[in-house]
Amino acid sequence: MSRIGRNPIPVPEGVKVDIQGNRVSIEGPQGKLTRKLRPEIKIGLKDKEIVVERTSNKRFDRSLHGLSRTLIANMVEGVTQGYKRVLEIKGIGYKAEIKGKILNLSLGFSLPILFIPPDGIKIELEGPTKIVVQGIDKELVGLVASQIRSFRSPDPYKGKGIRYQDEKVRKKAGKTAI
Repeated sequence: MSRIGRNPIPVPEGVKVDIQGNRVSIEGPQGKLTRKLRPEIKIGLKDKEIVVERTSNKRFDRSLHGLSRTLIANMVEGVTQGYKRVLEIKGIGYKAEIKGKILNLSLGFSLPILFIPPDGIKIELEGPTKIVVQGIDKELVGLVASQIRSFRSPDPYKGKGIRYQDEKVRKKAGKTAI
């Protein structure tokens, strides 16, 4: 049995869970998330806890067990607290601005980069060099943060570019004169 998969997921106060076959809908104070899971996984609600079980002991079903439980737990956490990723911009003249809902990035290219976030994502700035990506879907928050980072990923020689707040960039030595 999967160690992660057999743990029940506690449902906090103010969160509504709706299970219809393999479709799980979770609604909380932050919003509503819905996910359809594989038919090899059975989901149930017992005593204010979500229980995830697998139908057989095949290798594929075992691999889905812990994953499905973690996805549902992330949904519960997302609708109660939400998720946040912080990006930092390093480099002379590199900055970010928000105009309406559009993120405007000046990253040393000839033209600025305009990024429109998808629905369910909120982008804020903490100064001109800190971007905060917030949302209730952990997968979508990570995807948007990685898309913004990909516009100018950190340079290994000078360290310029966009990086995650907790990311450490290993610098390489440049050419040396003889």
